[in-house]
Amino acid sequence: MAKTFFEELNSTATGVAYKNINLKKAALAFFANSGNATIADLCKELNLSTPKVTNLVNDLITDGLVMDYGKIESTGGRKPNLYGLVPDSAFFIGVDVKQDHLNLGLSDLHKNLITTVEGLPYKLDNTKESLEELCLLINQFIDGLTVPKEKILGIGINIQGRINYATGYNYSLFHFDDEPLSKVIADKVGIQVFLENDSRAMAYGEFSSDIVNGEKNVLFLNLDYGIGMGVVINGELYYGKSGYSGEVGHIPMFDNEIICHCGKKGCLETEASGWALVSMFRQKLAAGSSSMLTRNHKSPDDIHMHDIIEAANNDDMLAIEMLGKVGENLGRGVALLMNIFNPELVILGGALSEAREHIRLPIRSAMNKYSLSLVSNDSALKMSRLGEKAGIIGACLLVRNKVLIS
Repeated sequence: MAKTFFEELNSTATGVAYKNINLKKAALAFFANSGNATIADLCKELNLSTPKVTNLVNDLITDGLVMDYGKIESTGGRKPNLYGLVPDSAFFIGVDVKQDHLNLGLSDLHKNLITTVEGLPYKLDNTKESLEELCLLINQFIDGLTVPKEKILGIGINIQGRINYATGYNYSLFHFDDEPLSKVIADKVGIQVFLENDSRAMAYGEFSSDIVNGEKNVLFLNLDYGIGMGVVINGELYYGKSGYSGEVGHIPMFDNEIICHCGKKGCLETEASGWALVSMFRQKLAAGSSSMLTRNHKSPDDIHMHDIIEAANNDDMLAIEMLGKVGENLGRGVALLMNIFNPELVILGGALSEAREHIRLPIRSAMNKYSLSLVSNDSALKMSRLGEKAGIIGACLLVRNKVLIS
């Protein structure tokens, strides 16, 4: 009995079987990226004969991945049949790992988000216990789904750090043994896993949303406790030689003695990040400044980034002042990026972007002040449209691309 697509995908195929599974993946990728198509369209795309493509499509129909959507209008001769994906025939999971929570989602073959879980409590630490908890929470999410596990073709996990997306290693977190982190997690969840840098996945999620209107050169800034960046050049994610592009938070921007999390001094993150915002705010309170937050927290040590953002959105003057200072410092960094990349669009996302105009306006002001006007005048600056869902959507889309195309 012939193997189904799912069985072939999870087997070690060689020879004709290997070629066959890759042809199926190529056909699925074409449907996924171009929509419904005819046999003639597939013949042209795959450079194969009509009988070969017809057999290929029939196999995919038997596997339940493709269906016949009926005949279409034709300028002459017989009307051709239109074929396309069956949306609920395959699924992908996206896991967006934050510092203090997880966002998880399931998407179908048509890129529709079927279900999401946002804000699931989780503490990211570079320990084996934290890794075990991550795997446990992913397994619990999978167990709670109504779709068969064998139809889940891959899991995309976004996490901070220096990630080699091609090998599955994270050299900043959970690097405890010789095996790639992607394989370690895959062994625990029973589904193939692909790692991606969190900022890059969020960038791809935003780039695939309606916030982008034809722009091909886009920068996405992930403004959280740290600062990350995803770069899209000519419509494609830019990785760099080893996959470590986008470490904008570690550009040496300031002449200070503040030690960054990377171990160096003067990084952009030291004065223009969530960590910097919390530090500045606590120092101001210690020096005698007042805030509505002191009425709700026992000590400055109990105040965190989301508290300051919420206070600013409720007109707390100290919170607004500190966000303005962080925003101005961020704007200097954005101006540097403008002068280097001359992008069509810069998108501000991440937790700090929830401060909306309190962070956007000082960034825009400093950007205009420090960048070359000829470079930045026609560059748009927008706030994230997807919010917390950016990473989930980006992870699902990227793992979908990797499963179908790689």
